Amino acid sequence: MHTTLFKRGSLAAMALATVTLAAWKAPDRAVSAAPVRAEAPARATAPAPAVPVASYAPVVEHVMPAVVTIRVEKRAAAIPTDSQLPDDDFLRRFFGGRIPRQVPRGVQRGLGSGVIVNPDGYILTNNHVVDSADEVTVELPDRRSFTAKVVGTDPPSDLAVVKIDARDLPTLSLGDSDAVKIGDVVLAVGNPLGIGETVTSGIISAKGRTTDVGDGSYQDFLQTDAPINHGNSGGALVNANGELVGINSQILSPSDGNIGLGFAIPSNMARNVMDQLIKHGTVRRAKLGVTVQGITPDLAASLGLPSAKGALVSNVEDGSPAARGGIRQGDVITEYNGKAVADSNQLRNDVSSTAPGSSVTLSVFRNGRTERVTTTVGELAAKRDRSPRAAEHGSEGRFGMGVQPLTPDLAEEAGVPRGTQGLIITSLDPSGIAAESGFQEGDVIEKVNGAAVKTVDELKSALDRNGGKPSLVIVNRKGTDVFLTLRAE
Repeated sequence: MHTTLFKRGSLAAMALATVTLAAWKAPDRAVSAAPVRAEAPARATAPAPAVPVASYAPVVEHVMPAVVTIRVEKRAAAIPTDSQLPDDDFLRRFFGGRIPRQVPRGVQRGLGSGVIVNPDGYILTNNHVVDSADEVTVELPDRRSFTAKVVGTDPPSDLAVVKIDARDLPTLSLGDSDAVKIGDVVLAVGNPLGIGETVTSGIISAKGRTTDVGDGSYQDFLQTDAPINHGNSGGALVNANGELVGINSQILSPSDGNIGLGFAIPSNMARNVMDQLIKHGTVRRAKLGVTVQGITPDLAASLGLPSAKGALVSNVEDGSPAARGGIRQGDVITEYNGKAVADSNQLRNDVSSTAPGSSVTLSVFRNGRTERVTTTVGELAAKRDRSPRAAEHGSEGRFGMGVQPLTPDLAEEAGVPRGTQGLIITSLDPSGIAAESGFQEGDVIEKVNGAAVKTVDELKSALDRNGGKPSLVIVNRKGTDVFLTLRAE
């Protein structure tokens, strides 16, 4: 099945209305011995008024002023095309007589939505809405427009906070997403396709969903059939009381069209991330130090578990909090801080929301019995902001890219196989040579002109040795090798 983010997909509208029906009871029949007389025909009367249909207008009037439109601009990297260039024997050996040429950069524009969560101008949205943006503009429903500053982004949860210079703004209060029930009515509010503020309705279809779209690190989606379209990303999913219960993030569709599968980040997860981004500009997460997997019915039977619930520990990192607490490979974690663990994804989310340095208690199923384990969680290495804002275009050298040696943690973050060696691109000047040559942040440079490079000095030497000729560079991009060229100007 093909999966699609909002900016690439759309859902057709589905209306939902609640009709209140008046209760009706037949009157008791009176028994009488009197003869029944024929009555005159009843005169025609006006039809009875229609049963009133419940309206969400009061909720919408409360919600809409706090939902904004977010427009972004970013300079696009050069696009490589397979075109003939002047003779170059070295490149010709690799590209069969045709070598890439770069098309000049342009400007990419994007559209999303956001929710005002603080009257002083703090706005919650999706990370993918503002990711790597050079300029962010916020448009309020009252037609005012502001240049926004990105306060912080969190790719693992696909959340971000931006701020505008405004005061006394209308806000939405965050509801308790844990209290949301399947079947609850919800409204999705945003600016689909840039046509203006729009509200659609539906229900909560499921909870605790995950998808294979985006970073995928921390997902606990509320699934809804409320229609969500291009431009709704970062917008509000509210309950019938007008409380924010989710931030619209993704759709799932095999054809880029509506099949009623929309996904919102629950408000409880968003609250934790938002508070940290506003206070610190980044998100700190706890680390337990285990690799876990889900429990299948067959695994449950072989392990003697009463049900296919919990998280099976497949690996314990040496020296980790889990190892110090005595957790072993093959244990099944059934509770975390007194809360039942349904599956491995829930455990991952629960650990991530714990403050580093906290003492936690776990229940583990081992050898047919349950044991209690107590340990102090560590801190997960933060994912770095690799956007142009972080680099400020001053430290990337003549090629316009910053690199550092690849470590196991960085390899996992970059999505490259274990054992990959090289240098990871940590920052990129969008107007630099590397960006115009098709390099991307997160690429792992493995070889230059056929020689492996593992240090910054090796990379510099390899590029310098080629003089003014373009160097052939092999990068690993999320597990796939890509050939690129890099020529010094």
